[in-house]
Amino acid sequence: MSSSFKTIALIGKHRNPDIVAPLLSLGRYMEKRNLEVLLDQATAAVVAEARYPAMTMEEIGVRADLAIVLGGDGTMLNIARKLAPFNVPLLGINQGRLGFLTDLSIDSMLETLGSMLDGQYFKERRMLLYVEVVSDNVPAYSALALNDVAVNRGVGGNMIEFEVHINGEYVYSLRSDGLIVATPTGSTAYALSSGGPILHPSLDLIALVPVSPHTLSNRPIVVGPDAVVEILMHRTAVARVHSDSHSHYDLRQHDKVVVRRSPHTVTLLHASDHSYYRMLREKLGWSGIPRNQI
Repeated sequence: MSSSFKTIALIGKHRNPDIVAPLLSLGRYMEKRNLEVLLDQATAAVVAEARYPAMTMEEIGVRADLAIVLGGDGTMLNIARKLAPFNVPLLGINQGRLGFLTDLSIDSMLETLGSMLDGQYFKERRMLLYVEVVSDNVPAYSALALNDVAVNRGVGGNMIEFEVHINGEYVYSLRSDGLIVATPTGSTAYALSSGGPILHPSLDLIALVPVSPHTLSNRPIVVGPDAVVEILMHRTAVARVHSDSHSHYDLRQHDKVVVRRSPHTVTLLHASDHSYYRMLREKLGWSGIPRNQI
C-alpha cells in the first residue's frame, strides 16, 4: 500500500548516543519502503555514519511530510514548538516508559509504524499557548508552549505576589509559589502535580492552577480558548516565567505576563488502537474496582 507520507524526518533526543541503533533501524525501514529520510542537524551530529541529509528545523518544516521523534516527552515538547509553524505531523517513539506524548514502544516500533504508514492511524490536534512579557511597556520576551506557561518563585526565594486579569477583567490577587497556565496537553504535567484538573486533549481550554497558594480558597479555574490571561507582577523576589520548563525569563516588579492561545497547533499521530484513557490508567497507576477482602 502506498503511503501518504513521502519524506520522513527522524529526530532524536539531543546528544544521546542511545538513539543511534534504533534510529538507523528506522532509516533502513523507511528506505525499504522507498521513502526519503531526513535528519535534523543535532541528530546527524550523533549519528555520524548515517548517509541521510542533515537539515535545519526550518528546512525540515518545509520538506517533511512527517517527523518521527525518538526520545521522551521533553524531546517531543521541544520539537513540537519548533515545527508548529510548519504544521508537520509528529509521531513519538519513547526509549523508556511510554509517555503522554511519545506513546509508541521502541520494541514494537517497526510493526506499528508499518501499519500507520499504511493509513492505520488517527490525528490529534493539540492547542498551543503564546506568552509575552511586557516590561516598561516594551515586549521583552515571547515563546510558545505546548504544555504550560508557569510563573514561579526562584530557588530560595519567598512567595511572589501578583494579580490576574482575564479578558481585561480583574479576577484575583494571589500570594503563592506561582501560577500555571496550562493547555489540555499540559494538564497531566506540572498542573496535575499542583492539583489541577485533567482536561481531555480534544478540548480547547486553558487551566489556571495556583502553586501552593497562601489562601486555600484560591482554586484552579478553567477558561475558554479565547481567554487572554494577564499576570501583573507585584512582589517578584527571584521570579521567572517558564515556557514548557524550557525557555525562561527573569521577571521584575510591574512586569506583565500575557498568555493567550497561539494560532499554531500541533498534530500528533497515534496508532489506530491508541486509547487516551488506557494511557492515563497506565501512567497514573489507576487501578480497577478493588476486590472485597475475605
